[in-house]
Amino acid sequence: MSADDVVLDITGDVATVTLNRPDVRNALAVDTARELTDRFETIADSDARCVVVEGAGPAFCAGGDIGAMIEGVAEDQPPADRAELVVSAINAAVESVYDCRLPVVAKIDGPTFGAGAGLALACDIQLASPEAKIGFGFRQVGLAIDSGISYSLPRIVGPNKAKELVFTGELLDADAARELGIFTRLFEEDAFEEGVENLATTIAEGPTVALTQAKRLLNRGSEGTFEQALDREATAQGLAFTTDDHEEGATAFMEQRDPEFEGR
Repeated sequence: MSADDVVLDITGDVATVTLNRPDVRNALAVDTARELTDRFETIADSDARCVVVEGAGPAFCAGGDIGAMIEGVAEDQPPADRAELVVSAINAAVESVYDCRLPVVAKIDGPTFGAGAGLALACDIQLASPEAKIGFGFRQVGLAIDSGISYSLPRIVGPNKAKELVFTGELLDADAARELGIFTRLFEEDAFEEGVENLATTIAEGPTVALTQAKRLLNRGSEGTFEQALDREATAQGLAFTTDDHEEGATAFMEQRDPEFEGR
Protein backbone atom coordinates (compact mmCIF):
# COMPACT_ATOMS: atom_id res chain seq x y z
CA MET A 1 0.00 0.00 0.00
CA SER A 2 1.26 3.47 -0.85
CA ALA A 3 0.62 6.56 1.20
CA ASP A 4 -1.83 7.59 -1.52
CA ASP A 5 -4.20 4.64 -1.13
CA VAL A 6 -6.49 6.89 0.93
CA VAL A 7 -6.29 10.54 -0.13
CA LEU A 8 -7.49 13.41 2.02
CA ASP A 9 -8.19 16.81 0.50
CA ILE A 10 -9.58 19.69 2.53
CA THR A 11 -10.81 22.52 0.35
CA GLY A 12 -12.58 25.30 2.17
CA ASP A 13 -14.94 23.75 4.70
CA VAL A 14 -15.30 20.36 2.96
CA ALA A 15 -12.98 17.41 3.54
CA THR A 16 -12.95 14.78 0.78
CA VAL A 17 -11.65 11.30 1.56
CA THR A 18 -10.93 9.21 -1.53
CA LEU A 19 -10.34 5.48 -1.45
CA ASN A 20 -7.64 5.34 -4.11
CA ARG A 21 -7.14 1.69 -5.10
CA PRO A 22 -9.14 1.58 -8.35
CA ASP A 23 -7.21 -1.46 -9.61
CA VAL A 24 -8.89 -3.56 -6.87
CA ARG A 25 -12.13 -1.53 -6.78
CA ASN A 26 -10.93 0.26 -3.63
CA ALA A 27 -10.95 -2.90 -1.51
CA LEU A 28 -10.15 -2.45 2.16
CA ALA A 29 -6.89 -4.21 2.89
CA VAL A 30 -5.74 -4.00 6.50
CA ASP A 31 -3.31 -1.16 5.82
CA THR A 32 -5.91 0.70 3.76
CA ALA A 33 -8.44 0.46 6.58
CA ARG A 34 -5.87 1.72 9.06
CA GLU A 35 -5.04 4.65 6.80
CA LEU A 36 -8.74 5.48 6.50
CA THR A 37 -8.89 5.63 10.29
CA ASP A 38 -5.85 7.93 10.32
CA ARG A 39 -7.47 10.24 7.76
CA PHE A 40 -10.53 10.68 9.95
CA GLU A 41 -8.32 11.45 12.93
CA THR A 42 -6.73 14.20 10.84
CA ILE A 43 -10.16 15.56 9.93
CA ALA A 44 -11.08 15.70 13.61
CA ASP A 45 -8.22 18.16 14.17
CA SER A 46 -9.03 20.29 11.11
CA ASP A 47 -11.41 23.17 10.43
CA ALA A 48 -13.56 21.08 8.07
CA ARG A 49 -17.32 21.26 8.58
CA CYS A 50 -18.48 18.42 6.31
CA VAL A 51 -16.86 15.23 4.97
CA VAL A 52 -17.38 13.46 1.64
CA VAL A 53 -16.23 9.85 1.20
CA GLU A 54 -15.76 8.58 -2.36
CA GLY A 55 -14.01 5.87 -4.33
CA ALA A 56 -11.59 6.42 -7.20
CA GLY A 57 -12.46 4.86 -10.52
CA PRO A 58 -15.64 2.92 -11.32
CA ALA A 59 -16.37 1.57 -7.81
CA PHE A 60 -17.04 2.99 -4.36
CA CYS A 61 -15.60 0.07 -2.37
CA ALA A 62 -15.47 -3.66 -3.03
CA GLY A 63 -15.31 -4.48 0.68
CA GLY A 64 -12.56 -6.59 2.17
CA ASP A 65 -9.52 -7.43 0.07
CA ILE A 66 -10.24 -10.98 -1.17
CA GLY A 67 -6.72 -11.31 -2.55
CA ALA A 68 -5.30 -10.70 0.90
CA MET A 69 -7.74 -13.22 2.35
CA ILE A 70 -6.56 -15.87 -0.11
CA GLU A 71 -2.94 -15.13 0.76
CA GLY A 72 -3.81 -15.68 4.42
CA VAL A 73 -5.32 -19.09 3.63
CA ALA A 74 -2.34 -20.04 1.45
CA GLU A 75 0.09 -19.11 4.20
CA ASP A 76 -1.79 -21.25 6.74
CA GLN A 77 -2.37 -18.24 8.94
CA PRO A 78 -4.63 -19.36 11.82
CA PRO A 79 -8.25 -18.40 11.01
CA ALA A 80 -8.74 -16.68 14.36
CA ASP A 81 -5.67 -14.54 13.74
CA ARG A 82 -6.85 -13.67 10.21
CA ALA A 83 -10.27 -12.69 11.46
CA GLU A 84 -8.90 -10.59 14.30
CA LEU A 85 -6.47 -8.74 12.05
CA VAL A 86 -8.83 -8.03 9.14
CA VAL A 87 -12.09 -7.47 10.97
CA SER A 88 -10.60 -5.31 13.72
CA ALA A 89 -8.94 -3.02 11.18
CA ILE A 90 -12.04 -2.65 9.01
CA ASN A 91 -14.36 -2.23 11.98
CA ALA A 92 -12.11 0.48 13.42
CA ALA A 93 -12.19 2.32 10.10
CA VAL A 94 -15.98 2.11 9.83
CA GLU A 95 -16.34 3.19 13.45
CA SER A 96 -14.16 6.23 12.81
CA VAL A 97 -16.56 7.23 10.02
CA TYR A 98 -19.69 6.62 12.10
CA ASP A 99 -18.26 8.43 15.13
CA CYS A 100 -16.99 11.44 13.18
CA ARG A 101 -18.56 14.48 14.83
CA LEU A 102 -19.11 16.12 11.44
CA PRO A 103 -21.81 15.18 8.91
CA VAL A 104 -20.38 12.57 6.53
CA VAL A 105 -21.67 12.11 2.98
CA ALA A 106 -21.10 8.92 0.98
CA LYS A 107 -20.63 9.72 -2.74
CA ILE A 108 -21.50 6.45 -4.45
CA ASP A 109 -20.81 6.41 -8.19
CA GLY A 110 -20.43 2.69 -8.73
CA PRO A 111 -20.79 -0.65 -6.95
CA THR A 112 -20.15 -1.15 -3.26
CA PHE A 113 -20.14 -4.57 -1.61
CA GLY A 114 -19.72 -6.21 1.77
CA ALA A 115 -17.66 -4.06 4.11
CA GLY A 116 -17.80 -1.32 1.48
CA ALA A 117 -21.57 -1.32 1.91
CA GLY A 118 -21.04 -1.15 5.67
CA LEU A 119 -18.74 1.82 5.14
CA ALA A 120 -21.39 3.57 3.02
CA LEU A 121 -24.06 3.01 5.68
CA ALA A 122 -21.74 4.34 8.40
CA CYS A 123 -21.94 7.70 6.64
CA ASP A 124 -24.85 9.97 7.49
CA ILE A 125 -26.16 10.51 3.95
CA GLN A 126 -25.80 8.23 0.92
CA LEU A 127 -25.86 10.01 -2.46
CA ALA A 128 -25.88 7.86 -5.58
CA SER A 129 -25.52 8.06 -9.34
CA PRO A 130 -27.38 5.70 -11.70
CA GLU A 131 -24.21 3.56 -11.80
CA ALA A 132 -24.35 2.88 -8.06
CA LYS A 133 -25.11 -0.62 -6.77
CA ILE A 134 -24.96 -2.05 -3.27
CA GLY A 135 -24.88 -5.57 -1.89
CA PHE A 136 -24.33 -7.28 1.44
CA GLY A 137 -23.11 -10.54 -0.09
CA PHE A 138 -20.68 -11.82 2.51
CA ARG A 139 -22.22 -15.24 1.85
CA GLN A 140 -20.46 -15.35 -1.53
CA VAL A 141 -17.11 -15.70 0.25
CA GLY A 142 -18.41 -17.83 3.08
CA LEU A 143 -18.45 -15.11 5.71
CA ALA A 144 -20.91 -13.61 8.16
CA ILE A 145 -21.43 -9.82 8.23
CA ASP A 146 -19.26 -7.15 9.80
CA SER A 147 -18.53 -3.40 9.47
CA GLY A 148 -21.61 -2.51 11.51
CA ILE A 149 -24.14 -3.92 9.04
CA SER A 150 -26.05 -5.78 11.76
CA TYR A 151 -26.63 -2.38 13.37
CA SER A 152 -27.15 -0.08 10.40
CA LEU A 153 -29.03 -2.15 7.82
CA PRO A 154 -32.03 -3.24 9.97
CA ARG A 155 -32.50 0.35 11.10
CA ILE A 156 -32.95 1.41 7.48
CA VAL A 157 -34.90 -1.46 5.89
CA GLY A 158 -36.27 -3.33 8.91
CA PRO A 159 -34.98 -6.62 10.37
CA ASN A 160 -36.71 -9.04 7.98
CA LYS A 161 -35.66 -7.23 4.81
CA ALA A 162 -32.14 -6.95 6.19
CA LYS A 163 -32.06 -10.72 6.68
CA GLU A 164 -33.30 -11.28 3.13
CA LEU A 165 -30.60 -9.03 1.67
CA VAL A 166 -27.89 -10.75 3.72
CA PHE A 167 -29.14 -14.32 3.24
CA THR A 168 -29.47 -13.96 -0.54
CA GLY A 169 -26.59 -11.60 -1.21
CA GLU A 170 -28.83 -9.72 -3.64
CA LEU A 171 -27.14 -6.86 -5.47
CA LEU A 172 -29.42 -3.82 -5.51
CA ASP A 173 -29.31 -1.32 -8.35
CA ALA A 174 -29.58 2.40 -7.62
CA ASP A 175 -33.36 2.58 -8.01
CA ALA A 176 -34.02 -0.39 -5.71
CA ALA A 177 -31.62 0.91 -3.06
CA ARG A 178 -33.27 4.32 -3.22
CA GLU A 179 -36.73 2.78 -2.80
CA LEU A 180 -35.54 0.97 0.33
CA GLY A 181 -33.99 4.12 1.76
CA ILE A 182 -30.43 2.75 1.56
CA PHE A 183 -29.54 5.54 -0.84
CA THR A 184 -30.99 8.79 0.45
CA ARG A 185 -30.88 10.56 -2.90
CA LEU A 186 -30.38 9.44 -6.50
CA PHE A 187 -29.12 11.92 -9.10
CA GLU A 188 -29.14 11.73 -12.86
CA GLU A 189 -25.66 11.04 -14.21
CA ASP A 190 -25.13 14.55 -15.57
CA ALA A 191 -26.26 16.11 -12.28
CA PHE A 192 -24.38 13.84 -9.86
CA GLU A 193 -21.12 15.74 -9.34
CA GLU A 194 -22.83 19.10 -8.99
CA GLY A 195 -25.54 17.64 -6.77
CA VAL A 196 -23.05 16.15 -4.32
CA GLU A 197 -20.99 19.33 -4.27
CA ASN A 198 -24.05 21.50 -3.64
CA LEU A 199 -25.34 19.35 -0.80
CA ALA A 200 -21.91 19.13 0.86
CA THR A 201 -21.53 22.89 0.57
CA THR A 202 -24.99 23.45 2.06
CA ILE A 203 -24.08 21.29 5.06
CA ALA A 204 -20.64 22.87 5.45
CA GLU A 205 -22.16 26.36 5.45
CA GLY A 206 -24.58 25.43 8.22
CA PRO A 207 -24.34 26.01 11.99
CA THR A 208 -21.67 23.40 12.64
CA VAL A 209 -22.04 23.03 16.41
CA ALA A 210 -25.81 22.66 16.09
CA LEU A 211 -25.48 20.11 13.27
CA THR A 212 -22.88 18.02 15.10
CA GLN A 213 -25.11 17.97 18.16
CA ALA A 214 -28.09 17.02 15.99
CA LYS A 215 -26.08 14.16 14.49
CA ARG A 216 -25.18 12.87 17.94
CA LEU A 217 -28.81 13.04 19.05
CA LEU A 218 -30.11 11.26 15.96
CA ASN A 219 -27.49 8.51 16.28
CA ARG A 220 -28.67 7.90 19.85
CA GLY A 221 -32.35 8.43 19.11
CA SER A 222 -33.33 4.79 19.58
CA GLU A 223 -31.58 4.51 22.94
CA GLY A 224 -33.50 4.69 26.19
CA THR A 225 -36.82 6.35 26.80
CA PHE A 226 -38.58 9.37 25.28
CA GLU A 227 -37.83 11.33 28.44
CA GLN A 228 -34.12 10.52 28.14
CA ALA A 229 -34.17 11.73 24.55
CA LEU A 230 -35.72 14.99 25.71
CA ASP A 231 -33.00 15.37 28.34
CA ARG A 232 -30.25 14.82 25.76
CA GLU A 233 -31.90 17.34 23.44
CA ALA A 234 -32.12 19.93 26.24
CA THR A 235 -28.40 19.53 26.96
CA ALA A 236 -27.50 19.87 23.28
CA GLN A 237 -29.77 22.87 22.83
CA GLY A 238 -28.19 24.53 25.84
CA LEU A 239 -24.83 24.26 24.10
CA ALA A 240 -26.20 25.51 20.77
CA PHE A 241 -27.72 28.54 22.46
CA THR A 242 -24.21 29.70 23.46
CA THR A 243 -22.82 29.74 19.91
CA ASP A 244 -22.16 32.68 17.63
CA ASP A 245 -24.08 30.85 14.93
CA HIS A 246 -27.25 30.87 17.01
CA GLU A 247 -26.93 34.61 17.50
CA GLU A 248 -26.34 35.07 13.77
CA GLY A 249 -29.26 32.81 12.86
CA ALA A 250 -31.68 34.58 15.17
CA THR A 251 -30.50 38.00 13.98
CA ALA A 252 -30.76 37.01 10.33
CA PHE A 253 -34.26 35.68 10.91
CA MET A 254 -35.40 38.95 12.44
CA GLU A 255 -33.72 40.92 9.64
CA GLN A 256 -35.29 38.66 7.00
CA ARG A 257 -32.00 37.70 5.38
CA ASP A 258 -30.00 34.51 4.89
CA PRO A 259 -27.70 33.71 7.83
CA GLU A 260 -23.94 33.59 7.38
CA PHE A 261 -22.79 30.86 9.75
CA GLU A 262 -19.13 30.57 10.66
CA GLY A 263 -19.23 27.20 12.38
CA ARG A 264 -18.75 28.38 15.93
